[in-house]
Amino acid sequence: MTATGEETKVISEWPKSREAWERASRSVSGGVATALRATARPHPLFFTGGAGATLTDFDGNDYIDYVLGWGPNILGHGNPALVAAVQDQITRGATYGSGHLLEFEIAERLLQAFPCAERVLWSNTGTEANLSALRIARAATGREHFVKFAGHYHGWSDPMLVGYRPRAESDIALESRGQATSSAELAHVLNWGRAEELETLLTERDDIAAVFLEPVLCNSGVIEPPLGFLERVREICDEHGVVLIFDEVITGLRIAFGGAVERYGVAPDIIILAKAVAGGLSLAALLGKASLLDLTLNGVTHAGTYNGNPLVLAAAGATLDELSKPGVYERFETLSARLANGFRDALAAHNMTGAVNQVGPVVQVTLGLPTVEDFSDFQKTDQESYAKLLLELLRRGIFAVAGGRWYLSTAHTEAQIDHTIGIFDEALTALESA
Repeated sequence: MTATGEETKVISEWPKSREAWERASRSVSGGVATALRATARPHPLFFTGGAGATLTDFDGNDYIDYVLGWGPNILGHGNPALVAAVQDQITRGATYGSGHLLEFEIAERLLQAFPCAERVLWSNTGTEANLSALRIARAATGREHFVKFAGHYHGWSDPMLVGYRPRAESDIALESRGQATSSAELAHVLNWGRAEELETLLTERDDIAAVFLEPVLCNSGVIEPPLGFLERVREICDEHGVVLIFDEVITGLRIAFGGAVERYGVAPDIIILAKAVAGGLSLAALLGKASLLDLTLNGVTHAGTYNGNPLVLAAAGATLDELSKPGVYERFETLSARLANGFRDALAAHNMTGAVNQVGPVVQVTLGLPTVEDFSDFQKTDQESYAKLLLELLRRGIFAVAGGRWYLSTAHTEAQIDHTIGIFDEALTALESA
C-alpha cells in the first residue's frame, strides 16, 4: 500500500523502453550513452522528461527520482529559475570564445562560498578538472607521482582510474582494458582514514606531487572522514610540500553551500567542483591558491573550447541563487535524515542486515553488513541482493542508482520521502518472497 493507503501499482514490463533500447543499440554502442547504464535491470529505461523530483518514462510510468542524473540535478527537473536563466542566455548565444560578464561574476560567488580559495579555473567535467589539478600539482612541485585512496573516484582518465574498482583478474590496480600500465606506476593507492600510511609513504619518497581524496567517500559508501583525519592529512602534506586536492565533485555545494571545506573546516590547496554546480548542465571548476592556478599563465596548459561558456554559467548563477536561499541545507538534512531513518526502520522490521549512511542530502543503502565504515566494508556488501531490491523499487515507481547512493534535491517533499519509505518496505517484502 502507498502512503495514502492506495494499492501500489507494480510495473511488470517496459515495452516502449525496451523497444527504444533495442533501436538505440543499432546506432549507439550498447544502446546507452555511458557503458555503466548498460547494466541496468531489467534493461536501460528511456525517459520523456521530468518535473520537480519525478521522471516519466516512454511507457508513461512516473517515478520519484533519487538518481538526479547521477547527482547534477540538485534543483530537481525543470526548476523555473534555472530554466529562465538558460532560456535568457541562449537567445544571446551559447558560447563566445572570449570573455563575458558571467565568467568572473560566478567565479567571485564561488570564491565567497569557498573563502580559502583565491582563483577559479573553469572546466567541463570532473574528469577534466582532476586531470588539470594533477598537471598543476606536478608543475608546482617538479614531481610526477601522486597519492589517492582505495574506493575514491576521480574520473575515468588513464592516470586517475586506479584503485577505485580494480579488475579481479588483474594483480595491479588498473580499472580498464586499454589503460596504460604506467598509470599504476605513478599512482600510490592507500587506505582511506589511515593517516599513518600517508605519513610513511611521504617520508620514504620525495617524488609525490599531490594527494587526491574525496573528503567524504561518497562513491563507495557515503563514509565520513574519521575524526582528525583530514586535519592530519593537511599537516602531512604541508610537512612534505605536497599539494592537497579535495575532489568535491559530489560534496561541493551539496553537503553544505561551501561543501566539505565548510562542513569539516579543513582547507585544501585545490578544490574540484562539478555535478551540482550548474544544476544539471555540464560545468566543472578548480578553486585554489593563486600560486597554483596562476601557473596556467606560466607554461601549464589549461584548455577547453567550452570552458566557462555563458550558457552553463547562467545555469550556475541560477543554481547558486536557489541554494543560497535561507533554510535550504537545513531542509536537506531534515529530509535526508527522515529517509535514512525510514530505511533503517524498514530493514530492522524485516530482520534484514543492512547499513544506511547519510551525509547531507546523500544517503547510502547497502545490504549484508550492519555497518559500513571503510572501503573494505563496502566491498563486502551484498551488491547482488541490492540490485534485486533496486528492481523491485523500480517496479513500484522509485528510481534509484546501482551501488546504493540516493540523492535528494530541493524539489523533494516530505510526502515523497514518506511514500518512498513505504515502497522500500514493500520492496523488502518482495525481495524476501523471491
